[in-house]
Amino acid sequence: MAILLSPFSPSPLAKVSQIIDSTSSHSFSLFPLGRQNACSRKADHHHHHRIRTSKFGNFLELTPESEPEFLDFDLPWFHPSDRIRYDVIIIGTGPAGLRLAEQVSSRHGIKVCCVDPSPLSTWPNNYGVWVDEFEDIGFVDCLDKTWPMTCVFINDHKTKYLDRPYGRVSRNILKTKLLENCVSNGVKFHKAKVWHVNHQEFESSIVCDDGNEIKASLIVDASGFASSFVEYDKPRNHGYQIAHGILAEVESHPFDLDKMVLMDWRDSHLGNEPYLRASNLKLPTFLYAMPFDSNLVFLEETSLVSRPVLSYKEVKRRMAARLRHMGIRVKRVIEDEKCLIPMGGPLPVIPQSVMAIGGTSGLVHPSTGYMVARAMALAPALADAIAECLGSTRMIRGRPLHQKVWNGLWPIDRRCNREFYSFGMETLLKLDLKGTRRFFDAFFDLNPYYWHGFLSSRLSFAELAGLSLSLFGHASNSSRLDIVTKCPLPLVKMMGNLALETI
Repeated sequence: MAILLSPFSPSPLAKVSQIIDSTSSHSFSLFPLGRQNACSRKADHHHHHRIRTSKFGNFLELTPESEPEFLDFDLPWFHPSDRIRYDVIIIGTGPAGLRLAEQVSSRHGIKVCCVDPSPLSTWPNNYGVWVDEFEDIGFVDCLDKTWPMTCVFINDHKTKYLDRPYGRVSRNILKTKLLENCVSNGVKFHKAKVWHVNHQEFESSIVCDDGNEIKASLIVDASGFASSFVEYDKPRNHGYQIAHGILAEVESHPFDLDKMVLMDWRDSHLGNEPYLRASNLKLPTFLYAMPFDSNLVFLEETSLVSRPVLSYKEVKRRMAARLRHMGIRVKRVIEDEKCLIPMGGPLPVIPQSVMAIGGTSGLVHPSTGYMVARAMALAPALADAIAECLGSTRMIRGRPLHQKVWNGLWPIDRRCNREFYSFGMETLLKLDLKGTRRFFDAFFDLNPYYWHGFLSSRLSFAELAGLSLSLFGHASNSSRLDIVTKCPLPLVKMMGNLALETI
């Protein structure tokens, strides 16, 4: 959740799902690869001052130490003199874009070019995933830390312990692996910003800020939520997940090192903050925490979903109050994250001339903000659909191509499932702190098959209906009253959208 977030700037992917990462075959370093020495000197220079100014966890006074990083990697670049006409151009080199490039380029000799203003920059946001999700797609070696269990603090008196390992993705390892696979498959790269996308009947082209025009049979937008290349024909009435996170060196913290804190809904830290306490009762936030060792921890205060979006300043003030109450004194902020993820809302126009994957394609889980693992898992199916059209001697192009690839990403059953997840989001929007606590108390009492499948978008529509009935059965009387009084309008909306999808 918190970790599935995506930064405010229009960089690739999703808090998410946006959007964070994980496994212990790689040692975790306090500093990004290749910069330990420089960062250590900087840390030593400011060490005493930073401890003195971080009073009782007031980390807001501290300046993050991390600087932009770039991978040391040789890429095969696009050259205008080559006059190559590509089969596919992918805009963006986030996890979703590179995964799709890797998959498409491995099929039937399809020529792929990835275009990004900074193809070698490291991704700025952390990614957290369930370990089994990365095991299923063969990327478990890209996790730099795993926790065998997760926990959810419902309130001061009740904690749920979840027997499902969680992990943090190593951004450098994952991106390097995807780049290596892309290069071995012949993918070319162009360092530029795309200004315009133009379409003819059987061919499309992009115009870049360096003046180059590149042509292809299909353009895929993987550049994130802020893109303007993908069209919508309905109001984009998103809910928003907003969070502030820090990777910090602390004097100590109270978290068990073998458990990742998925959600901490406790609000005792706001006892002396009447304004914050009152606003939190209406629009609650939770703490998400990844303890790496006794002095290194990733902390993120998250609003699961709100509409309109909760104030970012409010989120930071709540986080400062929480850390102060927990006695967490921040010595250094190594990295920080400012995260905003649009959730739910309508899908793009299907079909249309520009294909999409990632944040702009509607893949963010409307109820949780998760996306990275799902986008990477769906990329092979989308690549198959593209290959059926462009990898055959028939060379299906134009509208038949667009219809095929969009339906490859969003078949009717997946669209119906998304409507159910959006129904879940609309219901969560109506819950206050007490209602939210009651909901998750019942949700994590479900058969693990249900809550695992819901969080990972694995359930069929029939199974989602079964989950609803089971959830009602596990709910307290107060939670059932919430469901009966606050679900009808979202339910009617879902049924109407399902009717439109299946016509």
